[in-house]
Amino acid sequence: MTFVRVGGVPHHVTVAGSGPVCVLSVGLGLGWFDWDPVVPLLAPHRTVVRFDRPGAGLSGHARVAPTLRGEAERILRVLDAVLDGAGRGGERATVVGHSLAGFHAEAFARLYPGRTAGLVLVDSSVEERPWVLVPRGARVAGTRACGALLRAVGLPRAVGPALRRLTAPTPWAWLYGGSRVWRGALMEYATYGDAARELAVLRRALPLREGVPVTVLAAYAGGSRRWLERQRELAAGLAGTYRVTWPSGHLVMRERPKDVAEAVLAGSRAPS
Repeated sequence: MTFVRVGGVPHHVTVAGSGPVCVLSVGLGLGWFDWDPVVPLLAPHRTVVRFDRPGAGLSGHARVAPTLRGEAERILRVLDAVLDGAGRGGERATVVGHSLAGFHAEAFARLYPGRTAGLVLVDSSVEERPWVLVPRGARVAGTRACGALLRAVGLPRAVGPALRRLTAPTPWAWLYGGSRVWRGALMEYATYGDAARELAVLRRALPLREGVPVTVLAAYAGGSRRWLERQRELAAGLAGTYRVTWPSGHLVMRERPKDVAEAVLAGSRAPS
């Protein structure tokens, strides 16, 4: 594990394996360790890069509210730090985004086509008609006030680790006892609609590079058929491959790691 400074914030980064590069970005409120079951399946074939966004995992506090372009640039700067240090600067990577990070991964592929070897969206967020009611400034200010209040009353320490263990057992659940992770997750939640709207604009302005392989992996555990249809429509809109992993809840990388690894290996190309 190492730390890379991006925008003045130390970012926790891990690298494993060898071969063509893939970068794994996890959804809201999660950490690098949520990819643990997938990494041993990818590492024999890929150089696997994982990182924590500000406020998440072991990274530093979020200094500013996130933007979609900022998150795409964050992926780029993490990759540059890792690859330049290994003498592999400028190499293309397969970008894998789970849930909210699906927005970030797709934005990366549109903004940096020359650095994208493939795109894999793992039960990605989908917003066909994104909109927000409350102005961004008010939401950001309210979120900061809420985070300060939660810290003052000690809620993260009281319930955070237990809630995380209920979501998925992990020895890193203690991280959720601090306010840093809560504040980071709340800020991403508060700006979710902004990210969706930014992506809608990017889709109109910047097409994906022709020939870039795209895979949409949808989770299904007997729940909403409508969710599967929305994921199918996402794949069709990206001219990508659509796959369903069953049975699986939203944390596909934990529940069906083999399916995720197969999607990454099948839906990516070696850099050229």
